[in-house]
Amino acid sequence: MDVIIVGAGQVGSSIAADLAPSHDVIVVDSDASRVEDLNYSLDVLGTVGDGTSMNTLEDAGIEEADMVIASTDNDETNIVICSTVRAVADAFTIARVKDTEYLRTWQRSDRAFGVDFMVCTNLLTAESIARMIGLPAARDVDPFANGEVQMAEFELSETSPIAGQTIASADRFESLTFASILRDGTVEMPRGETTLHPTDRVVVIGSPDSVQEFADTVDPEETEADPEEAVVIGGSRIGYHVARLLESQGITPRVIEQGDDRARELAEKLPASIVMQSDPTDIEFLERERLGDADVVVTVLDSDERNLLVSLLASLMGVERTIAVINTTEYVDLFETVGVDVGISPREVVAEEITQFTREGDAENVALIESDKAEVLEIEIDADSILVDRPIRDAINDLPDGVVIGAITRDDEFITPRGDTVITVDDHVVIFVDTDVVDEAAPKL
Repeated sequence: MDVIIVGAGQVGSSIAADLAPSHDVIVVDSDASRVEDLNYSLDVLGTVGDGTSMNTLEDAGIEEADMVIASTDNDETNIVICSTVRAVADAFTIARVKDTEYLRTWQRSDRAFGVDFMVCTNLLTAESIARMIGLPAARDVDPFANGEVQMAEFELSETSPIAGQTIASADRFESLTFASILRDGTVEMPRGETTLHPTDRVVVIGSPDSVQEFADTVDPEETEADPEEAVVIGGSRIGYHVARLLESQGITPRVIEQGDDRARELAEKLPASIVMQSDPTDIEFLERERLGDADVVVTVLDSDERNLLVSLLASLMGVERTIAVINTTEYVDLFETVGVDVGISPREVVAEEITQFTREGDAENVALIESDKAEVLEIEIDADSILVDRPIRDAINDLPDGVVIGAITRDDEFITPRGDTVITVDDHVVIFVDTDVVDEAAPKL
């Protein structure tokens, strides 16, 4: 595909890095230094200019483009870019926005603003956090097939009951598939005789009930009760959405916001939350409010460094689990190494949402594992699929190593894939694919 990305900030650069190996990417930005940096670091072309300008878009090759992704830091600019593209070309347009009002307007009108797909960074990030809070032992959770299927990633601790067991022994769940093991930075396909080790990260795919049951087995102490004490530190848009989603789950979160006006606004918008106005780095305040009693603390402050500091303070006070929003993706591993339980990068969340439109095989949903280690794809099976009308044990032989059939839904019914299961046209299949073989496997699916 010929893809034009307008905006070479953190999100645009991340999307460009994901797409460059498989597509022809052109990046447009008004900052010449950003464009030059990407030219040197990635296999992309760069155009310096205003992305809302017709001349700039023509210089970037808009007439030949298959897709245009508007990913500047300004919502209105991104919408104008998509509208301009729609006026002169047939490219598929994607707009990244932060304000959910634009998203609601777009959802109510087919292709409003000239946008084919709109992705809201703040809402997607908050939804991802809320899912992890709802499944306390998980590092990552993604829904598929309208919620009939879940993919979740768990890290085994030294005390996990299944550490030291083989997959054959640990696999006692009716509607669950062990998709992969992430060990020492590599992806391993699980076999019956594979032994699970402490620090392994295990990716499973199954029905929500079976994933919850597996979570209870991985870490019984952490999942023996739903989180009751959740604290959101930072009243940003992401923080607001996290609190709102927790309210919908029946949790009464505490929200700590330093700004007077913003704290009052949040108190009005979040009737089921407890909003407190204070400096979140004030240790005396945190001790007085018994932060250490919280089951989970989510930090969504205005800088990665502050999020790290407050997360570490929370851990020292006895908080069971910390989740930190980390805008610089390169910091995620570092922050998790020094003590943050889960780091989440908004730009990774957005890149994951956009990736589905660039995959051969028309993937309906895509989840990225550890940014670049693997992908989980949801595909509606058509007559041309290599899987159709064949037992899985036969069809899988025609796919490269590194592919696992994780789950099947048929007429909204969950089907656990087994060797003799036959996949039919219109089935929705959730498939784990090692990144190294995605380009080979996807066209066959």
